[in-house]
Amino acid sequence: MSSSLPREIHLLLDSAGALIVFQEKGAAWAGVLAFSNEDKAREFCRVSNLDAAEVAAISTADPDAVATLIASIKRRAIRNLLLDLDYKTGACTQIDFDRDSFGPAVPRQFTPPAHR
Repeated sequence: MSSSLPREIHLLLDSAGALIVFQEKGAAWAGVLAFSNEDKAREFCRVSNLDAAEVAAISTADPDAVATLIASIKRRAIRNLLLDLDYKTGACTQIDFDRDSFGPAVPRQFTPPAHR
């Protein structure tokens, strides 16, 4: 597991309990939206007008919980975790999956959405 991960990550869930992901236009893969604290998760929802039903936390120090999370999302076209995605700037930290744990964390920059 990467040492730059927070103790907990906070994941956004829709009204059906599914994880909310981000897929860059034209990309084949998506990333799970995750935040280092609940306030950042709620701020992302507010700024992006995302209607997330709830925020769920998972301990990054719990290898079984991490392995279960990764196994459940790797079945879909999800290949990484996008930590603290800033809706306005597009900056975040991308954390790829390394088998059943978190791999290296690297800075990532998406093109921010066009503001109207």
